Amino acid sequence: MAKTAAQRQASYRARRPHAGEDGNGERRLNLWVSTRTDLAIERLARRYCVTKREIVQRLVSAMDDRIIATLDIDAPEWDQYFTAASVTQ
Repeated sequence: MAKTAAQRQASYRARRPHAGEDGNGERRLNLWVSTRTDLAIERLARRYCVTKREIVQRLVSAMDDRIIATLDIDAPEWDQYFTAASVTQ
């Protein structure tokens, strides 16, 4: 018997915590951005022939890598970067 749409969606959501290339899972990100930002993401995605999701992931990962490259693993800044409380607004 075929699954209903609700059953397929429930199954999809159940796989998300273990999805991804490394099996480390995926997390949902729900946010509003400015129209300017959305249009820029759209342009970048179109230019590189990837999804908007892929562009956001690339940009965030690149910035994170740049910051980590400047930190000494034994310095207090390393611990602060990885343990600091998040800012929510």
